[in-house]
Amino acid sequence: MATAHVKRAFKYRFYPTNEQAAELSRTFGCVRKVYNMALAARTEAWAVRQERVNYNATSAMLTAWKKTEELAYLSEVSSVPLQQCLRHLQTAFTNFFAKRARYPRFKSKRKSRASAEYTSSAFRFRDGRLTLAKMTEPLAIVWHRPLPEGAKPSAVTVSRDAAGRWYVSMLCEDPSVKPLPASGSVIGVDAGLDHLLTLSTGEKIANPRHERKDRARLAKAQRELSRKAKGSNNRARARRKVAKVHARIADRRRDHLHQITTRLVRENQTVVIEDLTVRNMLKNRSLSRAISDAAWSEFRSMLEYKAAWYGREVIAVDRWFPSSKLCSVCGMLQEKMPLNVRTWTCDCGTTHDRDVNAARNVKAAGLAVSACGAGVRPQRRTSGGQSAAKQEASRREPRSPRL
Repeated sequence: MATAHVKRAFKYRFYPTNEQAAELSRTFGCVRKVYNMALAARTEAWAVRQERVNYNATSAMLTAWKKTEELAYLSEVSSVPLQQCLRHLQTAFTNFFAKRARYPRFKSKRKSRASAEYTSSAFRFRDGRLTLAKMTEPLAIVWHRPLPEGAKPSAVTVSRDAAGRWYVSMLCEDPSVKPLPASGSVIGVDAGLDHLLTLSTGEKIANPRHERKDRARLAKAQRELSRKAKGSNNRARARRKVAKVHARIADRRRDHLHQITTRLVRENQTVVIEDLTVRNMLKNRSLSRAISDAAWSEFRSMLEYKAAWYGREVIAVDRWFPSSKLCSVCGMLQEKMPLNVRTWTCDCGTTHDRDVNAARNVKAAGLAVSACGAGVRPQRRTSGGQSAAKQEASRREPRSPRL
């Protein structure tokens, strides 16, 4: 199956000089200022005059702002990142009106991500040396992996995280990303906390619990931060220590998820998962910390975009599907299944591991959805009798769960 080249972002760490750090910090501040002013103008226009202001209007506003005395400093940085932030604001409003996101929020100096995007007209990339607009020297980038052969970045995003680390992300076409050879392998995945993932093959992937391993270190750094006076240099240093612990946790978690998702996509043609509402599950005060550490939403996001890259399929089974309470052999549905029950015996005599049984049921439900295109809400009758998922599961093989 021939597809167009995939555009990928290659992220590298770099170490700016003092002059480059000062220039980028000014750019970050101007980007935040322009974004907030444009958002305020669009909000006021709608609230007062019921008027929708688009990107072209905010671009004209930016030109007028630069001519004023109090905002003349906006002309001291590259104009491209300022225009790009207005485009990002336009995208945010588009997503809001399409009900894909909530109303855009103002950027905060201390909490929002410090970043600036440069298009091809605002940087020069030659012989592995990247030079941004308003700079005379190239960035000192740590090339831990090469760019695709002959790649020419179409956009560059420079950012600084809360721990003070600088990153540059280059958007390039990657011809090496191609659909993998078709495989008939289908696997069901059940997400959990005791084990991060349980596969329908019976394999269990351990939960590293990265946050728990660094909990004592994080608590100590946060205690030290709480003792520092607000606005002091000591507090700023203590805040960076806390951010470094958080960054260490997030980096290890992300690396682990990348390894798992890449393996699942390469080995299987179809991956079936549960459509979990993590946002609602985080309201459980007893489990919210463990659920956040498991990062189920990030796992699903990685799985979906990698499947799109390599010609695989990801099927999400309805969140109300009782995968844990359904016998994967006879199809009998148990009335109750508390979380502390890890193994149980069905009336048919089969003893189940709770997570393995759930993964097998998720796989069978996903196959039913793939074949019939119907939603998976078993044990519900329709005017014609059984649901499409139940009919398909019964017809496919006698030992599959009768959905």
